[in-house]
Amino acid sequence: MRCERERLDTEQTAAEIRRALPEVRQLEAWRLALGWSRAETITQVKALYVADGLLPRSLSDPMLCRWEHDPRERPDREYTVMLCRAYGATPAQLGLGFLEQVFPEHELPTVIRYGRPETDTCSAGAREMVVHMTTAAGLPAVRESLQLALLADPHGSTEVTELADAAVEHYALTYPKHPPYLLFEEVRAARGLLTDCLVTGHVHEQVAGGLHRNVGWLSALMGNLAFHLDDHTGARAHLATATAYGTRTDDARLTAWALGAQSMVARAENRYENALAYAERAVAHAPAGLPKAQAHAWAQLTSLAGLGREQEADTALTAAARELEADPVGFAPGRFGFDAAEYTLHQAESAIALGHHNRARSAAETSIASTAVATPGWAAATLVLAQAEAPTQPGDAAQRALDVLARVPAARLRSTSRARLTRLDQVLAGVPATGVGDLHERVRVLVPLIDNHGNAST
Repeated sequence: MRCERERLDTEQTAAEIRRALPEVRQLEAWRLALGWSRAETITQVKALYVADGLLPRSLSDPMLCRWEHDPRERPDREYTVMLCRAYGATPAQLGLGFLEQVFPEHELPTVIRYGRPETDTCSAGAREMVVHMTTAAGLPAVRESLQLALLADPHGSTEVTELADAAVEHYALTYPKHPPYLLFEEVRAARGLLTDCLVTGHVHEQVAGGLHRNVGWLSALMGNLAFHLDDHTGARAHLATATAYGTRTDDARLTAWALGAQSMVARAENRYENALAYAERAVAHAPAGLPKAQAHAWAQLTSLAGLGREQEADTALTAAARELEADPVGFAPGRFGFDAAEYTLHQAESAIALGHHNRARSAAETSIASTAVATPGWAAATLVLAQAEAPTQPGDAAQRALDVLARVPAARLRSTSRARLTRLDQVLAGVPATGVGDLHERVRVLVPLIDNHGNAST
């Protein structure tokens, strides 16, 4: 306030702050001289990326805090450039003078082309991040192959059916690697190709059966994706279609999975009696082994726990374990959204619902150990662990949640993880623990998956 009254500029104000508080390093002093919170700095840096037509990197409050306070931590070259642009400073003014060797003072590049293939125009710090082949490129390639097959056989064939089977498997196996909005568009396009083929009325009956089954599985994927985009009404519509096609084609696994997903949507809307009804139907339809274990754990266990019916929940968990033990291939990949990490995740969330936080912590830690860091499964398990820690270790819970927000971009943060963040924020509200205030602010300003104009967050 004194510096403002004396009309000192930002550099002079930062110097005065450091004279009064020698423990404050240059990077933090400059931010304080601007009067910005860390959240405001993050917003300004992201705005620069957007202005350059680029996807923002996941700068977070903990990252900025470490750069400001820990002499061993410092931003990479690209972040340094962006901080200098946001603050209107040189690297030397921010205590980040190593960039002077690459860019003379006042000659920082105005555009960072990170993640783009034009390696000759990338900054040195961004060059290592250039990737020529991405999963985003692989998605349309699968759809294009299906389209080419249909051009060769407009009325379908066994080869088209096999290719559609492969497309469904590809989408299911790579599901966690894509932002939900991007995968939704590709799955919808693939389903449209099969629909166009079927409506011609000239498809052989045997081929039509296989294509109908694939339409059902693609609808199931769309329902799951709509749910992860927080579109519950759309999810219910797509999953009802999947159930209908599962019944029509006598695909018991498809029918059971779609019913289990409908149970999931009902739970998210706190309609636990409806969720349990869907779960019981899913268990009844599911084939023995992993599909039935999934119905017990994903749908039945979690619905019973939400209703507080602990003894029945324990029975459902035991049944799931028994089915898994009887399945000769157990948690083999390609089983449409169920693995060891998800199994223990359902255990943890059910334990929290029943008030057993120690049991929940153990199950959540097991789930985390089975996942790769920064994946959707890791985010889910980490936030469940934070929920279990919240009553007794609120500071640790808040820091775990902040770590998720630091590592997972908003476009990849599913509605389920957002709901867990919201619940955690509500539990921690008013608790005097480190990180709680920062978490509340980060949750408050979290970019929605779909904005008010219907555009997906990218």
